[in-house]
Amino acid sequence: MAKRKTSSGLTNLERFGGTIFFVFYLLLLPLATGPARKLAEDLLGRSVSAELYGAAYYYLLFAVTAILFHHTLGISTRRFLDDPASALKTAGVGVIAYYGLSELAARLGRLFVDRSGNLNDAVISARTGAAPHMTLLIVIFLAPFVEETLFRGLVFGGLKEKSRPLAYAVSCALFALVHVWQFAVANRDPAYFLLMVQYLIPGLVLAWAYDHAGTLWASVGLHAGVNALAVLL
Repeated sequence: MAKRKTSSGLTNLERFGGTIFFVFYLLLLPLATGPARKLAEDLLGRSVSAELYGAAYYYLLFAVTAILFHHTLGISTRRFLDDPASALKTAGVGVIAYYGLSELAARLGRLFVDRSGNLNDAVISARTGAAPHMTLLIVIFLAPFVEETLFRGLVFGGLKEKSRPLAYAVSCALFALVHVWQFAVANRDPAYFLLMVQYLIPGLVLAWAYDHAGTLWASVGLHAGVNALAVLL
């Protein structure tokens, strides 16, 4: 079993700046997507497809995340290189747990609200049909890197030094919230919030992968793997 790390490696600047960036990412940036795309079209004098805008959006998030959390990412990289086999094994076990427990969570979710399928898988499927190459870039490389650095590196890593159960609870809850609240607002249907149950288990498995392996690259690899399987399936 991999030795658990007691320190997340976060600097004070990463905690402060990362928290501000996380709030924008979680609550404000999704609301600015429409106006920002319209502004880009006005400046360029041409229409911008949703797929192209999505790729540019995630490229920007990727760049900001990499720059802002370079110290923590450097530590995670060194930990991965110290024991890559353990990180890869953790990611592999995580894929099995992710799909098994996620299916159970999805079934439970359907008991509470009449919504068919997984929202994330539905969005991936729609985007893959419209722009497969850009979608693969986003869901397999860019999104896992950004989300794992924020939800596991910042939120889980920052809280586990105080309380590991609290770190699991908060990171899982926020990870579930970010995947459903836009649907609830767009459709003016608070019942969508009940679908958060679909994402609690995935959030738990991803947090475990980071906690167990001691490196973000374990959870990034796990996240990328399950997204790739979602595209293939």
